[in-house]
Amino acid sequence: MSRRVTPALMASTVLMAGLVGCSADTRPSRSGQAPPVEPKAAATPTPQVPAGKAPQRAFAVGVRQLKLDRDGRALPTTLWYPAAGQSGGAAKRSAAAAEGRFPVVMFSHGLGGRPDDYATLLTRWAAAGFVVAAPTFPHTSRGADNNVLDVLNQPADVSYALDQVLALDGKAGDALRGRLDGERVAAAGHSAGGVTTIGLFTASRDERLDAGVVFAGTALGVGTAFAGAAAPQLFVHGELDEVVEYAAGKAAYDKVPWPKAMLSLPKGDHGRALLSDGATLRVVSDTSVEFLRWSLYGDPAAKKRISTDATRGDIATFDDHL
Repeated sequence: MSRRVTPALMASTVLMAGLVGCSADTRPSRSGQAPPVEPKAAATPTPQVPAGKAPQRAFAVGVRQLKLDRDGRALPTTLWYPAAGQSGGAAKRSAAAAEGRFPVVMFSHGLGGRPDDYATLLTRWAAAGFVVAAPTFPHTSRGADNNVLDVLNQPADVSYALDQVLALDGKAGDALRGRLDGERVAAAGHSAGGVTTIGLFTASRDERLDAGVVFAGTALGVGTAFAGAAAPQLFVHGELDEVVEYAAGKAAYDKVPWPKAMLSLPKGDHGRALLSDGATLRVVSDTSVEFLRWSLYGDPAAKKRISTDATRGDIATFDDHL
């Protein structure tokens, strides 16, 4: 049974306390030298993914673990993926994969969390036709030393994990052989994982990424020099966030030079709604699913549904620049 992040653990996401004063201009690089001046963003005018059609059926969901290690940094990674069989019910361990080729979403957990804490949201993404890969980070996961500055190493961890996940597509005998579409990849993350995700589009740009989803994130430590080909971004932030101020997330969002949207939750805090089912999670999950269907499958019909899902009821407001 997965353990949920408690309010105390989420408050311990005092991510900002560790990153304040560690701005993109002053933080040391891993070699101890001052970092180079951030490059200017060089965005192309349109997203990289060609037009297509996302599957509309709901898939069964399989789940498995990968034992990964990047130069001594253990990165056990949970994979949720579309599985063969009827949809519904809990994710099945090591189930056979569904037929088709599916986009990949790399998800980064928050400080003091683990991938399973977000299982409700991530299984919904998998059921919609995405392979979701979520590393457990060595210093910011529950039970680790919670060294918040190690967040700056996590974009490289995600890129390494993506290498290993995509390699499964050509691995003889693997359940995901021939099922992964390495030309359609997104990054997503919550809190410290949101910082990690922003970093993958700025200081540690991974050019394989076509889109990003940032939950309660900020650019402190990774900067806002968004670079490379245009990659649409969806930001989600609670206006009552007690850990990462809403204004900090909005400031990072404002710097995105590409197609973008921000889902604001007037009654939302730092993210408890992501960890348990409810009306808010349904709005967040439905909006993010349609965003991923558009940005990774290139589905124009999904794009039209994004704002409808985002503004259902009085749960959220939506700033739409997609």
